[in-house]
Amino acid sequence: MTCPDPAPEQRREAPTDRMLRLINDGFLVLLVGIGHRTGLFDALDGMPPSSAAGIATAAGLNERYVREWLGAMACGGIVEHDPTTDTFVLPSAYADVLTTRAGPRNAAALAPIVAMLAAVDDRIVECFRHGGGTEYSDYPAFVRTMSEQSRMLFDLALIPAILPLVEGVVDRLERGIDVLDVGCGSGHAINVMAARFPRSAFVGYDLLDTAIDAARAESQALGLTNTTFEQRDTADLGHDSAFDFATTFSSIHDQAFPRRVLAGIARSLRPGGVYLCADAGYSCHLGDNIDLPYAPLAYTISTMHCMPVSLGLGGEGLGEAWAGPQALDLLAEAGFGDVIRHTPPWHEGFDYYVCRI
Repeated sequence: MTCPDPAPEQRREAPTDRMLRLINDGFLVLLVGIGHRTGLFDALDGMPPSSAAGIATAAGLNERYVREWLGAMACGGIVEHDPTTDTFVLPSAYADVLTTRAGPRNAAALAPIVAMLAAVDDRIVECFRHGGGTEYSDYPAFVRTMSEQSRMLFDLALIPAILPLVEGVVDRLERGIDVLDVGCGSGHAINVMAARFPRSAFVGYDLLDTAIDAARAESQALGLTNTTFEQRDTADLGHDSAFDFATTFSSIHDQAFPRRVLAGIARSLRPGGVYLCADAGYSCHLGDNIDLPYAPLAYTISTMHCMPVSLGLGGEGLGEAWAGPQALDLLAEAGFGDVIRHTPPWHEGFDYYVCRI
């Protein structure tokens, strides 16, 4: 078996140079995450060349820390520095991908995931040596970090782009149906749908009590009366023919027992019901992923979160790279005989499966 050729830029780059660049970028991404969380990139967006003090004032932050952060951004080629005036400016090309106006394409929003995973480094090393897994409590920033990721997508695309992938479901939601979201996290998808479709009733389940608390708080703040959120083991839904529409958004690959979850979703649907499974679009075959731009990110997150959390619950450790034939097999095994797969260009690295019994 021959290994695929590395990407062209990697073939040209000497191994020592590539590793130095990789390590530098790895450190730099931590400060990109801080720039995102503190609003520094948004403060810089559109500012004329400014001093560190001026930027700190605009962002409402401590000047000494901002000055050191700017040094890293300038050396990393993200922010431009004029040594004659000691001023800094964020080029528009970087602002396009590092500020909140970039929406779901905001690359800086991914950076905090690195810090979250770094916090469990010692636990993962022990898993490599002895097996086992981790617990959700090992990731205290998980709900906040994942909520931000999903929020950007749902606010922009859930109503106008994602739901229309399911033929006829928007009209049914308008008329009023029962909807279940499994692994709902902080519940933003449900709350967005519930606000848009007041005649429908929405139920969300998640294992994490912190996620359910956040979902309920947002629903209450929005004044919604058609949502219910419950903390429960999603491997045992306990419903038969109770819902017309079911969804999962990037949650199946995290499940300890994904087969049981999928089978439970199938049983929960009424005749004519439909299930939308949105999940990571990385193939179960490594060779299909080699040249995908976000594949290293996906395998790293899978190694340090998705797989060990599942294994820590005694599960099968499906991992993020589960799509392709394996996803279709699992959906068929659960009872879905009619599955249509969508790979929309506006959500790179994700597949949307529309599933009917």
